[in-house]
Amino acid sequence: MATTPIPKKLLARQHEITADFLRAIDQHLEDVVTGRVTEMLEIRDLADQLHIHPTHLSNTIKLTTGHPPCYYFETRILDIAREQLRDPSRSVATIAAGLTYDPSNFTKFFKRFAGCTPKQYREQVWAAERTASESETLTI
Repeated sequence: MATTPIPKKLLARQHEITADFLRAIDQHLEDVVTGRVTEMLEIRDLADQLHIHPTHLSNTIKLTTGHPPCYYFETRILDIAREQLRDPSRSVATIAAGLTYDPSNFTKFFKRFAGCTPKQYREQVWAAERTASESETLTI
């Protein structure tokens, strides 16, 4: 049974939707981090911004990348959280609130995707930095 090739125009549109979605996530999360917005959007909200149906968005992202849309949202939030956890002046609760989580749910989210709690991650980073700085001091 022969399959019909997907027209190039359709493929181009799928990749355009994917690129627009990833840009929208980055912009929204930048707005969250800077405090311009105080609520996290959902996939349906991003689909509305892109003027497409949420199911079409989800299917297109999955088809073009192999991952569901929430994967990119969660990955980007985790990247931001990791970056902010490196700052010792910021409490986990403050970071959680800035990312629109309550501390308990943020800890659950972080542990699910990072494999450790925010506090454990922070301690690992600080231990690695101490080890690196100690080895630099010992080098002559």
